[in-house]
Amino acid sequence: MSIFNYQDSDTIGKVNAVDTSTIVVSVDDETKLRQLQVNHLMVIRSSKVGQHLIAIVSKIMRKTQLESLVDGEEKVIVENIIKATLIGTHVDRVGTRENVFKRTLESVPEIDADCFILKGQELTLFMQAISSILSSEANSLSLGKYILDDEAEAWIDGNKFFQRHAVIVGSTGSGKSWSVARLLEQVAPLKSANAIVFDIHGEYNSLQSDDFIHFKIAGPSDEPNENTIFLPYWLLTYEEMISMLLDRSDNNAPNQATVFSNAVLNNKRKYLEDTGILEEYSDFTLDSPLPYRLSDVIQNIEFLDNEMVPGANSRMKQGPFNGKLTRFLQRLKSKVDDRRLNFLFNSAQEILEYNYLDSICDNLIGCSTDRNNGVKIIDFSEVPSDILPLIIGLVSRILFTVQQWTEKSNRHPIALFCDEAHLYIPSASLNSIDDVGNQVFERIAKEGRKYGIGLVVISQRPSEVNRTVLSQCNNFIALRLTNVEDQSVVKRLLPDSLGNFGDLLPILDIGEALVVGDASLLPSRIRIEKPILRPSSGTIDFWDEWCREDVTTDIARAVKSMRKQTRL
Repeated sequence: MSIFNYQDSDTIGKVNAVDTSTIVVSVDDETKLRQLQVNHLMVIRSSKVGQHLIAIVSKIMRKTQLESLVDGEEKVIVENIIKATLIGTHVDRVGTRENVFKRTLESVPEIDADCFILKGQELTLFMQAISSILSSEANSLSLGKYILDDEAEAWIDGNKFFQRHAVIVGSTGSGKSWSVARLLEQVAPLKSANAIVFDIHGEYNSLQSDDFIHFKIAGPSDEPNENTIFLPYWLLTYEEMISMLLDRSDNNAPNQATVFSNAVLNNKRKYLEDTGILEEYSDFTLDSPLPYRLSDVIQNIEFLDNEMVPGANSRMKQGPFNGKLTRFLQRLKSKVDDRRLNFLFNSAQEILEYNYLDSICDNLIGCSTDRNNGVKIIDFSEVPSDILPLIIGLVSRILFTVQQWTEKSNRHPIALFCDEAHLYIPSASLNSIDDVGNQVFERIAKEGRKYGIGLVVISQRPSEVNRTVLSQCNNFIALRLTNVEDQSVVKRLLPDSLGNFGDLLPILDIGEALVVGDASLLPSRIRIEKPILRPSSGTIDFWDEWCREDVTTDIARAVKSMRKQTRL
């Protein structure tokens, strides 16, 4: 039985023109016209029995023109027109299922087909049908309530949301962090959940429960422990190390790169020989994640920088690299001595162990139904901003590579929540460090689905996020955006068939979002449900705080933390 039982008297107008995905409707009754608003839903009778086409109103117009009569007088003709975008087909029955909505057009409207406003009881039943279709699925994921009908739960397809990558965008204060927390608190309790959050400012530390596990990238004074992650230099590829250490404007840059790569390769070989596993890894490369001592590399480079070799008449002369490596050595030593980079250059013995990479991967990728820590939140707040793209790119590359080399039968999917993505997946690469980070995420965006890695790109400035990464995302949760450039980027990413749906972006209320994509059965305006565990990103109420009579600040502690480059 159809949920649409319209009578002829309910008709708002008739189809006047049909395009590939849009229709133009002529309206005679101005009273009915005033009941309709932009982005409301319309129902159009289909030529097929048991089907109705669903359209979203994109424009309401009134055209006025003068018509010359025979007697020379003129008559004013007023024409009311609605332009709408076709978004799908409602079918009364498919097999044993009733009230089914499909995101495909089973047919196109005929000229003079009757059109109706979707409101009242019909709207409620339709939204409930949409909601029940996904809520009955095992992979359903709830976001909140539909604005069109706040009694209908807004569900999305969890499989498609993570399989085909997603974007969550919104200006500061729009409710973006709440939306992320809402997703995370539904992912975390799943028995075999596996997700990683790149927390740039430590705002997700407040998500404390048995379903979350918190890690921190080591600060200047941290020592190895269970929840502190060190990312030793020997995990970096040649290109990653060079991007951080080499000044490409230096005339001796090619010599410096050659000497450094040879020294690293030789010391990796030495490590394999000393541990007795050279035969097992005889085909290792410069980029193989094998430990080596950086102090030995520095010693080898210093030797070449000061080397004297026999010349003519038994006189000594400068070696081929004498004096050409000095500046490189200075940069390398300054990096090693920089306490902010303790997570990279800490020389503790356990960090130089062969199995240290195994422990990192087990903490981040490992999934056990016994420990229920399905969401891992990594705090990057103490990582220097100038190398943030390199470090997050390093973590992402390790995750991707391990997934790539895992047998398909043993591969468990993992989702990467990239908070403040514009900081480390930039649209404009300013240096080689940005390039390295972008290359990693571009590859994950293009190939991650094949290896069970999903991206959730989160940003308040989508115009500053890498275009290639964004273009590979097929699901969008867009909260209020006030910047024109950001709005235009999101509008370009939305499907063309949605017309001016994106014009709502600057007027959305806090916590309201446009949800569009493969995971959403109906492109909709949704009010995101507030999460139970809220991130510590709430906007400070300036005026209320200024009105307080008692104010407590600890400037001395803040200054001490600044000097030590770690939170006390």
